[in-house]
Amino acid sequence: MRGRRGRPGLLGLAARTAVVAGTANAVSGRAQAGQQAKAQQAAEAAAYRQQQEAAAQAAATQAAVAQALAAQAPPPPPPAAPAAPAAPPAPATGTDAMIAALERLAALHAQGILTDEELTQQKARILAAG
Repeated sequence: MRGRRGRPGLLGLAARTAVVAGTANAVSGRAQAGQQAKAQQAAEAAAYRQQQEAAAQAAATQAAVAQALAAQAPPPPPPAAPAAPAAPPAPATGTDAMIAALERLAALHAQGILTDEELTQQKARILAAG
């Protein structure tokens, strides 16, 4: 028996249709997965923006409340002057004097009398003099 010529048989046609349908299904699945990924990414970006806006709004509200409370509160009393030492310390020399001066600066900074900038400037002055 000789092979057929011309159009393919029923089995060949079914096989070709199955290959075409499978390829179309795979391409469609990939396209759908890509669209879902883009939609997910857009939803995450929108949620992030909403979260940032809510945080900014909360910070603004908190700042407004703090400002309102500060406006209502009486002004704080002026800081008390540091107590003068009862007796002047014995004059120290060299390293001992620098350490004592730095300890006094640290105490003043801890009490809030000196700012960070003032503390840094005074430390530099003491260390340069020693």
